[in-house]
Amino acid sequence: MKSIVGVLNRYLVYLIAFGFIALNLWFIASKDVMLLGLFPLALIFILIALLRLDTLLLTTVFFVPLSLPLSDYIEGLSVNLWLPTEVLLIGILLIVMIKRIKGETLNKKLLSHPISIAVYLNIVWLLVTSFTSTMPLVSFKFFLSRLWFLVAFYFLATEIFRRPQNMKRYLWAYIVSLLMVIGYTIFRHVNIGLFNQEAAHYVMNPFYNDHTSYGAILAMLIIVVAGFVLDNSRSNWYRLFSFLVLGILVTAFILSYSRAAWISLIAAVVVLIIVLLRIRFHIIVIFSFVFFALIFNQLEELTYQMGKNKQQSSANISEHMQSISNITNDDSNLERLNRWSCAWRMFLEKPVFGWGPGTYMFQYAPFQVVREKTTISTNMADRGNAHSEYLGPLSESGVFGMLSILAVVVITLVTGFKTYWKLKERKHKILLLSALLGLITYYIHGLLNNFLDTDKASAPFWGFTAIIVAFDIYFIRPEEEKESIKTPLLRKIIKKGSRKKTSGNR
Repeated sequence: MKSIVGVLNRYLVYLIAFGFIALNLWFIASKDVMLLGLFPLALIFILIALLRLDTLLLTTVFFVPLSLPLSDYIEGLSVNLWLPTEVLLIGILLIVMIKRIKGETLNKKLLSHPISIAVYLNIVWLLVTSFTSTMPLVSFKFFLSRLWFLVAFYFLATEIFRRPQNMKRYLWAYIVSLLMVIGYTIFRHVNIGLFNQEAAHYVMNPFYNDHTSYGAILAMLIIVVAGFVLDNSRSNWYRLFSFLVLGILVTAFILSYSRAAWISLIAAVVVLIIVLLRIRFHIIVIFSFVFFALIFNQLEELTYQMGKNKQQSSANISEHMQSISNITNDDSNLERLNRWSCAWRMFLEKPVFGWGPGTYMFQYAPFQVVREKTTISTNMADRGNAHSEYLGPLSESGVFGMLSILAVVVITLVTGFKTYWKLKERKHKILLLSALLGLITYYIHGLLNNFLDTDKASAPFWGFTAIIVAFDIYFIRPEEEKESIKTPLLRKIIKKGSRKKTSGNR
């Protein structure tokens, strides 16, 4: 009887498979519709989501560098999506919400962590300013995208980072996929026969919008892979492979010609030197105060010298670096100043609630001043945002919008450095410091550009933040709780309790 049932089940599977193939062929031949072919893939992802949410997250991270904007295929969209990652992120958000309704909850230490509280403040204020927005549809899409980025890349990631190997799986999932994009980018360089600054602006399209976002991500991951190379707890083959990957990332980083990314990586190296030399915090504060005081004292002279700099962006790396301080005729620098000025004027008009999350690019045009406009200025909302991860929120969500993102930055830095000095294992210290320095590259880069509204930057940014939180709550706090039991007062309480139990047993 069982053999008959087994044969029937087998033939039923064959029947369903052939039926689906026939139906799919009919749709292609008669209706020219090929979307039905995606059904098995969707079914696989649903099964993965139900059985292994951590695998779904890592799969999503893998697809991030390869994701493509829906607007490239469907024109006239009022709301854009990056496929397939944002569809997967929406699915993760819904699954986490369902699990929450069923009574399953995240780790209490994660929910009450200082960084999480700063994240709540930011997301709640985004929601508030979405209601007061001048363009509610745009703002609510911005709010929802920030929400599903946080749920997946921060909260869920921190949960699966209980196991340090999952941190590396997360990082490698992004890196391996990014290597494919780098291969595609270098192939385009070779194909057009140009390896200069002009080609660097577009060869990574359509995977990354431009060379600045591409360079920012490379800067973050170069430090992480360098950490893998230095981790002597791993095999020599692993470290050799990491070294080869590091060489590829550095090559791509140089070819990105992103000056902001180069500056951010240099800043991270300076912080690394400070950490390795164990320079005390109060000395850093004093030095910083003296440094900025000297700059302020010589501000007029510095402005004069910058005004004399006529070096524009160039294929020559040395000249390209010199162009960073050109505020006379470098259109890229001047346009950035134009965008910052617009953000400030927008803030002055709506200082509390701002114009609404995600609305800067649609609203800044009337705030441009003729004398500040450049040859690349536009009124069409098609050439980037406020070029600042801090001034953007200031104009879109008011002063509390900027303060909330600054709170995330400051608390993450404090937590990261405190956790680093408390960790005992060298491999854990290397991984945490790599994530922290990677974040610092983005914090610096955020002064000049903003990409946190995309999955490309959000996956590493919030993932690195999750690594810091995971080390704090799973590796530091449990140890501190164990140490607290060793205090004299607690030892007395424990002894009294054990004596009472002993006398009770008698």
